[in-house]
Order: sequence, then structure tokens, then C-alpha cells
Amino acid sequence: MKRVLVVTVLLIIVLASSLPLMVIAQEDNGDSVPFFATNTPSPDNTIVATAVPETSVVTNDEGEPVVLVYPDECAYVAGENTSQACIEFMTAFENPPVDEINRDGTTLSQYTFWRVGPQAVNTFDAPNGNVNGNIPEGFNFVNVVEQVEGWIQAEDGDWISMNDGYYVPTSEFVGVTLDESWQLPFGWILDITGIYASSVPGGEPDSSTGLVPLHYERFNIYTEALDDEGWTWYLVGPDQWVKQIYMTVIKPTERPEGVSGRWVAVDLFEQSLVAYEGNRPVFATLISTGLPGTETNRGVFEVWARLERDGMSGATGAPNAYALQSVPWVQYFDDAISLHGTYWHDTFGYRRSRGCVNLSISDARWVYDFFTPTAEAGEPAYVYVHSSDEYRES
Repeated sequence: MKRVLVVTVLLIIVLASSLPLMVIAQEDNGDSVPFFATNTPSPDNTIVATAVPETSVVTNDEGEPVVLVYPDECAYVAGENTSQACIEFMTAFENPPVDEINRDGTTLSQYTFWRVGPQAVNTFDAPNGNVNGNIPEGFNFVNVVEQVEGWIQAEDGDWISMNDGYYVPTSEFVGVTLDESWQLPFGWILDITGIYASSVPGGEPDSSTGLVPLHYERFNIYTEALDDEGWTWYLVGPDQWVKQIYMTVIKPTERPEGVSGRWVAVDLFEQSLVAYEGNRPVFATLISTGLPGTETNRGVFEVWARLERDGMSGATGAPNAYALQSVPWVQYFDDAISLHGTYWHDTFGYRRSRGCVNLSISDARWVYDFFTPTAEAGEPAYVYVHSSDEYRES
């Protein structure tokens, strides 16, 4: 199974349909999107990734292998509709055995983020006051702590005209905790175009399926099949097929040798994160990792610093400059690369960063809290970055 690197039509639709900041971000840097590294200092001893390690069998706490299997009654037979036996199985196992985590309402209510620019913007010492500084041209966000008519005040005290920015709502997406009974593959829909599912693998969108998979909707997957071009298609309902490029599938991975306790696996191919307690997967979500040219490094890392919030900036004066205030729930693991909450986009499941692992704010809070007992005990918290497959060009 291979996944698309560039799907031109889809990218155009995503850019046109996403939050305004995504379009402007594209304009900031021409052919590439300028997000996001960090200006946080490196640790005393730079953390270097190991080579991708040998692996051990994934088992749950009872020592049984965590194996995801498709039911035999749903095996695809070309030219045939979904069998009645498969439909009965679908009815019995309609939804994944998962629970959505709670929204991080505290953090989401504490912060109000505005996109400023992309042109250079003057700052003032008061509404209609004197110019006291300048925000350079770039991809810039400020955390607004006060608003008066026509003006916003950033957390650093500077005032900015509302004409020079706009409010950006933060993603409400949340991941899920995994039940020990999880045995059937599932995933999230990434597509935001509102197209119908196909009635056969490799087919065109078909209204007769009665299904329009919606952005971030979760589905169990009952089987998969390849089309003539080698793309994988997933059966999510009776004669309802979704192409792999429109879906992230959650896959358990083998535990790296030497890793114990609590750890997370970042899958670059699926753009997903799965958290483990020992050998048992307990949480899964969508992420956004590094773009081509700034890919997230593969290997096993240890979290070396944790901050409830941190400012991130870089490339000042360059066309791809950026400055981001109050990035929440930051955990550094590969030098200046981190797991962190993300408020500037809502397209998790696609690559968007300069190497960091973007999570929704609620998901970043969950992972931060997940590693807190480990940090308090002085034990290593591991981040395993791998790829379950390789991208392909369309």
C-alpha cells in the first residue's frame, strides 16, 4: 500500500476550503507552507535519533498479540456486492470500540488567537497611541488578552489594529482512547470535499452508495482491495469504498527494543499517533508532521523538555518568517523538534510542519498528561517515529 505525495486537485480544494490562514500561509512562501520549527534552545547534549531499531512483538498486558484482522465474510470478490454475512457483521460491529477524550476546555477558553499580517505590521503602546514596534512580514500569530473597539492587545502588551489581523478559531478535533477489545481496523476521513463513496474499489464517486464521508468522521474498516493503479480502497459500509488518500488508518506498531513504560508511536505515512502503556495501545489520533524538505526524523527519541506553553519563531526577515505566541503543551524530543498543540490549522492527517508533530490542543494536552507520571518519576518518555509505508507520487 502506498500513499499519495501530491494530489494536485485535492490540495487546491483543501486550500480553498480551509481556514483563511491556510491560504495566506501558502502565499507567504510561494510554493511551500512555512510552518514550523522552534527557536527554543537545544539541550546541553543534542539528542540524536538512533537508527530505526529492531522491533519486538506488540502484545497487550496479558501477553496476547495485538492483531487487527478483517472478517472472512467481508473479503472482496470482484463483480460481487457486499455479502449478507458481511452486512450482518457490519451491523454487529458498526462503530470502533473507542471513546473520544475530553476537550481541553481550560486551554481553549484561555487563549484567543489572531493571525497578523502577512505584511509587516506596526504595534502601538495603546489604542490609537504611539508606534512602539513592528511585527515583521511573515506567518505570525498573537494571543489576544484584551479587545477594545478596533484594537487588540497581544500577551506581550502591544496593541495592534484589528485591520491588520483576524481571529482564527481553534480546532476542536480530539483523538480517542482504545478499548482492549480493539481488533478491527478503523480510521478517520480526511477529505473535506463532500464527495460520495464509491460502490467498487477504483470506482467513481457514486450517489447510490448513500454515503458522503465527512471530515474527521470515524469508520470501522471491514476489508481492503487494490485498484488497477495500485491504490488501496477501504470498505466502510455495504458497497461503500473510500480511497486511501482520503483516510488515515490507525495501525498498531511493534515496540522498539529498549523502549518500556509509556511511549508514543508517530506514523509518518498515516499521519497518526498511537500511545502505549507498556505493550498495550491506549490512545490514537491524527497529527501533522514535516513537509518535504523538513521531514520529521525517524528513530527513537526521549522527551528532554516539557513546557505548558512556549513561543516559536524563526527565519526573521526571510520570506518564510514566522512567529507564534503561546504554543501549548510542548514536549521536545529531537533537539528543537517537539510534540505540541496547534491552533493555526485544522487539517490533521496531512503533513503541515517543519518537523514538529502538530496535534490539536486537546490531543496535545492528553499526551502531555500521559507523560507526566513518567516525567515525575524521572523515567524516560519515548517517541518512536516510523513510517508504515512510503509515499508515492500521483
